[in-house]
Amino acid sequence: MPSYLVRPAIARDAQAIAEIHVATWQAAYKDLMPADYLQPITVAKRLKYWREAIEFSEPQLLVATEGEQVVGFVGFDRSRDAATKSSIGEIWALYVTPAHWRQGAGLALWDGAREGLKEEGCTQVTAWVLLHNEAALGFYEHAAGFKREMPSLKTVAFGSAKLEEIRLKRAVD
Repeated sequence: MPSYLVRPAIARDAQAIAEIHVATWQAAYKDLMPADYLQPITVAKRLKYWREAIEFSEPQLLVATEGEQVVGFVGFDRSRDAATKSSIGEIWALYVTPAHWRQGAGLALWDGAREGLKEEGCTQVTAWVLLHNEAALGFYEHAAGFKREMPSLKTVAFGSAKLEEIRLKRAVD
């Protein structure tokens, strides 16, 4: 199994983060979201977003590297859900390039995010996941120890499709 180094993202990582974000969406969501929604998601559009995220630390970003290559990233910060206590953090995004799925990069990123959330004083952490994204649900529930919050189910529009997301939660410890 590869060995991954997790470190804070820096400006020069934005291109790799954008490429991973787009490639992962195309692979992970191809059977969940309509093509007309996925197709316009481009590296150029995501690059602008991730450059600003790195510059302003919103969300905080960590990358996983194998050697010099960025193979995944995690964005985390306080929960974006309305009326949430300041002690609740959220995984805003956690993506690993498909070639590195199920090899430990996601878990390394989760461990890094958990440490960052602890430093921020968070005691709980949440993540929103598409209800039918079995790979992501499996990771969060089995590898990272999250539990589903059943009353949290919500419907979100992704282009012409309306999909259900569920919030997962666990203690930061």
